[in-house]
Amino acid sequence: MSIRALTFGAVAQAYERFRPGYPDELFTLVSDYAERPVRNALEIGAGTGKATRLFAGRGVTVTATEPDAAMLAELRRHVPATVSPVRAAFEDVRTGERFDLVFAAAALHWTQPDGRWPRVAGWLRPGGVFASFGGPMQLADPAVEEAVRTARAPFLDSDEIPSPDGTPAEEPMQWPGTELRQSPFFTDVRQHVVERRLTMSAADFTGHLSTISAYLELPPATRGQVFRRIEQVLPETVELTADIIVHLARRADGDGPPEPSATHPDR
Repeated sequence: MSIRALTFGAVAQAYERFRPGYPDELFTLVSDYAERPVRNALEIGAGTGKATRLFAGRGVTVTATEPDAAMLAELRRHVPATVSPVRAAFEDVRTGERFDLVFAAAALHWTQPDGRWPRVAGWLRPGGVFASFGGPMQLADPAVEEAVRTARAPFLDSDEIPSPDGTPAEEPMQWPGTELRQSPFFTDVRQHVVERRLTMSAADFTGHLSTISAYLELPPATRGQVFRRIEQVLPETVELTADIIVHLARRADGDGPPEPSATHPDR
């Protein structure tokens, strides 16, 4: 797993405070696609449980896996008792159970590509559903966006994460849909966009930036300097485009690949 993927624990409380949750529309989209009741789910990279709560709050029994101990501790403070937190990276998850749904919220890009899709398929019941969703939060005003870009430029060229498979942004099907379409383990691959607009104070926006991995990789003194420069060019409140890109796929017919033998991760 990328070292960058393990930087979030240092800001677990800020992550919980400043990262937005997920709307009811997302649950409806996933459940309608499933075409049958979703009773249990395995979550990849649960973080502080933002998406966990969406599904658990609608009666889904969620096994929430997360490699970072501090993030998992924060998750435990906010999820219902029906959630089973498991400390494990995607590559180390072992479970003897199969699920109606496997999902990842803004986390799949941190997983290793080797064996990714047979592993996910091995966790699903025949016909089970995989869902991946997330998307960048972008300043809606181009002038404000340019001012922020200029302010951070001496220290950071970009705070975005490039497409893991290099798919250009203008392509109609984005990653991971591109990989899912090529996988023999999945079928009926779809991409949807849940439109979302947010308003934040300037302080909350810089708080959000403090949870983004590109900034977390900077030395603390440099990070503070960047945030001060950004705060100086922001209006009191900012409008954000925060669309959620959703990819859905169904496990192909057949027994599927074997799931790795069960172990007992640190719970």
